[in-house]
Amino acid sequence: MPFKKLIPTLKDTIEHKGFHEPLAFQKQILSKIKSGASLFAIAPKNSGKTTSIVISVIQRLKSAFEDAPRVLIFVKDKQAALELEQAFNVFKKGTDLRVYAAYEEHDIDIQREEIYLGTDIVIATPKRLNRIFFLNGINLNKLQMCIVEDAEFLIKGSHFAEVTRTPESIGKCQYLIFSTAFDKRFERWQESFMYNAQIVKAKS
Repeated sequence: MPFKKLIPTLKDTIEHKGFHEPLAFQKQILSKIKSGASLFAIAPKNSGKTTSIVISVIQRLKSAFEDAPRVLIFVKDKQAALELEQAFNVFKKGTDLRVYAAYEEHDIDIQREEIYLGTDIVIATPKRLNRIFFLNGINLNKLQMCIVEDAEFLIKGSHFAEVTRTPESIGKCQYLIFSTAFDKRFERWQESFMYNAQIVKAKS
């Protein structure tokens, strides 16, 4: 999907930042994401994975709608959440899309209230998202996309199990897993909620 096919506000922002053509890996995956396919997107760092997330989500949602989030993005920690939130804030200029970052180092009651007031995109650490959901602080019934950024962090600790719980609570959804490598644990997801997902690896 060339950048010229993006919504005008997003296209203008990308061009203003000096990007005129997708990177090689972005050319492989952007059109697939736009088609609604679930993907394991495997590529080394600096391949444009995070920018692909931001572009694809904004292109899909276009504008704010109702109160429940339509996109959920899992990230490693607070720093990753804030960095991704900032990236969205840069690229969503000209739209009214609402982005919210939820992480452990913040009062959970305040987070529940702020999410309840309405957001389109929630960026969250797995542990905090599960706590908020357990407390009935987030409605996942309207999700269209569930994404994991830099999924290699899931292999340590309980993160993998925490993310695996989420599909049990939502209906039909597009799943996008971005990682530098395909881990054997991902095969469990292929056997359940990602059984029809494509594996797209960066061309060497």
